[in-house]
Amino acid sequence: MSRPTVGYFEGTDSGVLTGLICLGCDTIPVSNGFDNHGRHIRTVHEESRFSLLLAYLHKIYTPPGSTTSYQDIFHVCRIYEMPLLLEVQRELHEDCARLLGEVPEFVHLVDPSDTLDVARKILDL
Repeated sequence: MSRPTVGYFEGTDSGVLTGLICLGCDTIPVSNGFDNHGRHIRTVHEESRFSLLLAYLHKIYTPPGSTTSYQDIFHVCRIYEMPLLLEVQRELHEDCARLLGEVPEFVHLVDPSDTLDVARKILDL
């Protein structure tokens, strides 16, 4: 039986990552192309897909003209069927949805305090 693999952008809470490891997941850093934090999100393919991807909004929302946009990240998630947990304070969920235009069904806006619980549900742990 293989372990779920969770990709995470820089800044993801270490307590959440530790909790995921304790629950039987592997965690791998992912880069947005600016921070060189880990594997660049654009290099994900069928054999290297994640069971779940974690990010704060500021890690996927980039200025116009950037090499990787949130639409690119959504595209990768859609193609490889990877749910994205987007950590945004509860009181900013509506603002975030407005900023992104349309929030696809595989994107879950979650208050940072609820991230581990929501990740557990998505991963069925």
